[in-house]
Amino acid sequence: MKPAVDSPAPLTVRTVPVPDPGDLPARLPHRDALAWIHHGEGIVAWGQAARTTIPGGPDRFTRARAWLDDLFTTAHIDDPLGLPGTGPVAFGSFTFDPAAPGSVLIVPRHILGRRDGHAWLTTIGEPTGDPLTLAHPPTPPTGLRWSDGTLTAPAWQHAVATAVQRIRHGRLGKTVLARDLTVQAAQPIDPRVLLDRLTTRYPACFTFAVDGLIGATPELLIRRTGDHIDSLVLAGTLPRGATPADDHARAQRLLNSPKDRREHAYAADMVRDALTPLCADLHVPHRPEILTLPNVIHLASPVHGTLDKERSVLDVLAALHPTPAVCGTPTGPALDLIRELEAMDRGRYAGPVGWIDATGDGEWGIALRCAELDPADPTRARLFAGCGIVADSDPAAELAEAQAKFRPMREALQG
Repeated sequence: MKPAVDSPAPLTVRTVPVPDPGDLPARLPHRDALAWIHHGEGIVAWGQAARTTIPGGPDRFTRARAWLDDLFTTAHIDDPLGLPGTGPVAFGSFTFDPAAPGSVLIVPRHILGRRDGHAWLTTIGEPTGDPLTLAHPPTPPTGLRWSDGTLTAPAWQHAVATAVQRIRHGRLGKTVLARDLTVQAAQPIDPRVLLDRLTTRYPACFTFAVDGLIGATPELLIRRTGDHIDSLVLAGTLPRGATPADDHARAQRLLNSPKDRREHAYAADMVRDALTPLCADLHVPHRPEILTLPNVIHLASPVHGTLDKERSVLDVLAALHPTPAVCGTPTGPALDLIRELEAMDRGRYAGPVGWIDATGDGEWGIALRCAELDPADPTRARLFAGCGIVADSDPAAELAEAQAKFRPMREALQG
């Protein structure tokens, strides 16, 4: 059974070169924003030429690819550039829990992109006026009121302590526990304001917006360009220090921490095991390196490989998600413990988020450092942060780490 679809068929797609558009978030004409931006490059989009919601289940990535194949193979495409991200593109966001409903793919009507010295505008369907006209200027959120989400801080620390005990006395190596905060604004929250603040503050992260989920993730789950793939494994975290010397000391402590090295190894080993059967060659470093962001320091392992045959980026996603970086290991018991102890539905937090084009190229991250707008009330949003829990995790330290991970979205909302 294929997911339900609301789209015309076949699509008519035209990509044309355009002058450098400058600041990509500033070119979004209204709140209906889709985005994927890294170091100022990427794609932003608006409008909907096609959309589908994908049911939960083990075959959801296969269903997503089947829907896109049907849509893109029948499309009339005029794309003289032929670059990753030109022609028709689908933005997607999948739920963290494979059994949960709510995953979505959206093919926008207008896509504005910049990559490697090229800039383009893709239009799907008949053009209607100047698509770059700013219809509704963005307005920063005001009157913010914050409150605990599902669990208070003490209750979440208790959940962490319970997870530690389960790990010490069971067969579980690691789990990842998340918590949420809620924010209420005086007026509807405009995603463009959040995108602008996140791309300015966190240019090295992948800033995204898909169907009300907005964030800046440091974690590249998979990039596919032809037969080449890249991934960035992040696990093991400390908050930034107050001075450069403090930062250096924290980075060395992180590199030499048995707890954090163990947490990182779980994630790196799983990515290696998942990608090896798909690749003719694969490089995973033996030791992690340090990735320094404005709010935290991570242990990081950049992964590179060559696919052994034609595979869509969605095929690779199916092999990777959920990784130990956002779930734990072994996957089944870790996921069961998350469902028991978090006491909330993560929705699309910690699920894959990104884009795919008609050739199967694309970039997908893990939806971290993010907020999800309430579809019933756009003045409300939920923020999420999670921490990897292993046998020697300390609940107070994990709470401090979670607070640091909330910081990007709190800053984006508060300005």
